[in-house]
Amino acid sequence: MTSARPLRVGFVLHVMQVAGAEVLTREMVRRLAGRVVPTIFCLDAVGRIGEEMVRAGVDLVCFDRKPGRDWGVSRRMARAVRARRLDVVHAHQYSPFFYAALAKLLCPRPKLVLTEHGRHYPDAVSPVRRAVNRLALDRLADAVTACCHFSAGGLSKADGFAGGRIEVIENGIEVDRYGPAADKPGLRQALGLEPDRKYVIHVARHHPVKDQPTLLRGFAAAVPGLPGTDLLMVGDGPLRAELENLAVELRIPDRVKFLGIRSDIPDLMRAADVFALTSLSEAASLTLLEAMATGLPAVVTAVGGNGEIVRHEREGLLFPRGDVAGCAAAFRRLFRERELAAKLGAAGRARARERYRLDRTVEEYYRLYCRLTGRA
Repeated sequence: MTSARPLRVGFVLHVMQVAGAEVLTREMVRRLAGRVVPTIFCLDAVGRIGEEMVRAGVDLVCFDRKPGRDWGVSRRMARAVRARRLDVVHAHQYSPFFYAALAKLLCPRPKLVLTEHGRHYPDAVSPVRRAVNRLALDRLADAVTACCHFSAGGLSKADGFAGGRIEVIENGIEVDRYGPAADKPGLRQALGLEPDRKYVIHVARHHPVKDQPTLLRGFAAAVPGLPGTDLLMVGDGPLRAELENLAVELRIPDRVKFLGIRSDIPDLMRAADVFALTSLSEAASLTLLEAMATGLPAVVTAVGGNGEIVRHEREGLLFPRGDVAGCAAAFRRLFRERELAAKLGAAGRARARERYRLDRTVEEYYRLYCRLTGRA
């Protein structure tokens, strides 16, 4: 069956904040304009990206979920789905899927998609949740996807979803926005950085799962052998003050720049020499992909999907989570072995351009919607 009518798609998320799943949703709405009529369902709050989308005229419904299990959310969601005659409901992460699955019991017409992004750390799931997933919720999903094989494995092994049906649709970025700087010293000067210094860049929210203390300690351990090298901390979050205090304790406050949330990430990436991500757990980090597309060698923990994206000594250097000495050794190696750093950076850029394009990711999801709804 074919039709020229745009698909009506509801996207269900916790809150439209600046994070991977939310950025992907925003880009899907933008890039599928004319082919999809979107509605955004937020369980908890609208968020910064949500506010921007509302101003742009996107239909958004916030359910203001109460603490604990708020059963009324599913009833309200079912009414909203029915009123908009949605064809597909696409839930990002488990809790949005949980409420969307219950809503499907009340409004079964739309096809239901679950996409798993990151996993909790430690990845512990109660036996009750696993049993409910295996016996009921898995059957309510018309399709189950994950952004990397690590996340797919978590859905299967921890959550009890049928592994054979999980499709991996890899994350993507706008690779053409990123690339090496034509004039790095001039760019640094324009950004308020010192043209002759070297920079490690870290872009992430200041949250326990990102384990920035290991990054700061690793950098501090490497600093004596790396004169003229600073660390750029881009992002914000509940741990910022604690991290700033730790930099003081480590006696490196003059070597670490806390830049907060920035809108010029591509330029900051171009101004840097090395990218670092020391997370305890990670799925398919968009900032890691952006750093690779820029041509930066990556220093990352060997956790989650990091090893799927960055292969050790091919696009970057990996080390065990929480390993301060391993982090420091990776920094020293990349700044001392410049030919290696250049080779890893070039390989990362080629891999990002070949494999992690946002247009490809969006089109794969759209083809999935069409397949589920019987479109050509």
